[in-house]
Amino acid sequence: MRTRVGIIGAGPAGLTLALLLHQQGIGSMVLEARSREYVQKRVRAGLLEQNTVDLFRRLEVAERLDREGLRHSGVFLRYPGHQKHVDIEQLTDRHLTIYGQQEVVKDLIAAAIARGIDVRFEVSDVALHDFHSEQPHISFSADGLTDRVECDFIAGCDGFHGISRASLPPGATTEYDLQYPFDWLGILAEATPATNELVYSWHERGFALQSMRSSRISRLYLQVPTGQSMDDWPDERIWSELAIRLGSVNEGPIIEKGITPMRSFVCDPMRHGNLFLAGDAAHIVPPTGAKGLNLAVNDVRLLAAALGAWYDHGESGGLDRYSDTALRRVWRAQDFSNYMTNLLHDLGEGPYIQRLQLSRLDYLQRSLAAETVFAENYVGLPATDDF
Repeated sequence: MRTRVGIIGAGPAGLTLALLLHQQGIGSMVLEARSREYVQKRVRAGLLEQNTVDLFRRLEVAERLDREGLRHSGVFLRYPGHQKHVDIEQLTDRHLTIYGQQEVVKDLIAAAIARGIDVRFEVSDVALHDFHSEQPHISFSADGLTDRVECDFIAGCDGFHGISRASLPPGATTEYDLQYPFDWLGILAEATPATNELVYSWHERGFALQSMRSSRISRLYLQVPTGQSMDDWPDERIWSELAIRLGSVNEGPIIEKGITPMRSFVCDPMRHGNLFLAGDAAHIVPPTGAKGLNLAVNDVRLLAAALGAWYDHGESGGLDRYSDTALRRVWRAQDFSNYMTNLLHDLGEGPYIQRLQLSRLDYLQRSLAAETVFAENYVGLPATDDF
């Protein structure tokens, strides 16, 4: 088999790239290790920047998003005795949309299949070959048979634990890694959200976040010590701790829960030969800043434009600049996500650091300049050709 671009991974990055390429008349094949059902049920992010929503609209995959997504103009910052509403839309003329990543993936898969894009689920033994040359190919197994697809380029969109980055030769990249000394416990609950916008809460017992996935489903998080399991957190304890840290929550049946490690990671460069990394395959941010999915979509926006220029005009400059351009926004998001994480979590460093955190929150309450910087970074800086 042959295609122009072989895409590893049917998450938001891989599927969005396939649709962007299809829009330009560029063929691709998407290979995914998991089943379609699994990918569509995998709960991840739920906050979309305006850049992301605008791109989905240009791809004509936003009909359900526009109908069911929840438009948010800002966020609340809560700490003892205070609650600050950051009116992001007023400060930036941009807004946010709550729409679960699993819903995004459902929409992207349906659009890709309807448009005739070759998406293959439940493939195994995926291996990348000769991507340092002009004739890369991918081998894989499906339905008990081994197959091979030749391509011009390979896009590794298969996440942090995928095969794409692991296929790079030793020394091909520099990896920047930071592991935070705490985790997030997250739940989905059949409960009406207690507020109409997200609440980020600083508390001496640890961070908490009140979010939502719909008008009937709440998404809530607690900072917990690293190494704990869900056995340590029966439902009663979860609700009790959320009430202490947030002040008020609406309880309901918990339909999903899990614990997520907190880490930051960047791989530089995001290209080796004709293999390009995108999304979590190249970088991870702690979810405090709500940047993961949005960064992945921005990566493939840049990569699709660069591939389009190469196929249309033989112009390789966009491909040569891809890594540097993408990493410019990645590092901006890394900085903001790290700032949010250090601002709101119990860092285990004692009362002096806690008083610094409270002073910074108070400054956000009093300074329009600080509030504007927060709003600009949270909502996502405008997408440009070089950012």
